[in-house]
Amino acid sequence: MNRIVTRLLPVVITGVVLFSGYAQAMGGSNNEPTPPTCPKGQIYDSKTKTCMVDKGGMIDDKSRTEYAYALAKAGRYQEALDMLNTLKDPNTAEALNYRGYATRKLGRTDEGISYYLKSVALDPHYPKVREYLGEAYMVKNRPDLAREQLAVIKTLCGTGCEEYRDLSAAIEGHPES
Repeated sequence: MNRIVTRLLPVVITGVVLFSGYAQAMGGSNNEPTPPTCPKGQIYDSKTKTCMVDKGGMIDDKSRTEYAYALAKAGRYQEALDMLNTLKDPNTAEALNYRGYATRKLGRTDEGISYYLKSVALDPHYPKVREYLGEAYMVKNRPDLAREQLAVIKTLCGTGCEEYRDLSAAIEGHPES
């Protein structure tokens, strides 16, 4: 019996680690799953759960915004920005946050911060934008401003939420992304 447990334990641990990494990678806004990415020129349709060519703007802004975030998290930053450029209403807290994220990841940190601040103005209670704004401040070597965002996140969702943990790690010099 002990021999079986000894042999299976590494397999079980590997499975748990892989699954938890997958689950974390799937996290989008408000803990909704991030849609999968599609080949260039296609968009994920959350209604049919398939990749498709967007003909005549059949995909709504919410799905486009979520898909732009999925592209950005996959490192396809310019495609994410291109997708955000197709929104009928680009001035939502989420769209501005994801625009800030993609521009920051492209090395345009000041531009990213300007989008984050617009997002904060629209929704000051949105923890994800506070996290990304704090990370941008760390890039700018402004840990004081990053700590201010961390304090706000603590009031919004406590110290156990992903946004607090990620920004705290960035401030401590161990960013997760």
